[in-house]
Amino acid sequence: MAKLTQDELLAQFEEMTLIELSEFVKAFEEKFDVTAAAAVAVAGPAGPAAPAEAAEEKDEFDVILTGAGDKKIQVIKVVRELTSLGLKEAKDLVDGTPKPVLEKVNKEAADKAAEALKGAGASVEVK
Repeated sequence: MAKLTQDELLAQFEEMTLIELSEFVKAFEEKFDVTAAAAVAVAGPAGPAAPAEAAEEKDEFDVILTGAGDKKIQVIKVVRELTSLGLKEAKDLVDGTPKPVLEKVNKEAADKAAEALKGAGASVEVK
């Protein structure tokens, strides 16, 4: 068997699906009696830069309603459109501000929800 270079190996891995790569890692671990997770655990606490990078690359956001404004009924309607809440639950959420409307959504969804709520006259915070 011809020896493959690192570039050739990487080219092969690029063509694999995630499932195939996962199966390969399991087979590699069994064959050589090693654990890939141990290498990750050792590399985890690399230094103070790692948490800072994680904070900068946040991918989950919360949309928090901080005030209903003058058009409370419009805000309740928007809250109902954004969530699966009924009328009473949406009204309670709007009355009990500050409350989260959406939690752990992507940046695009958070921005759209915040714009819709602001358009209805509410004050909103995205965290």
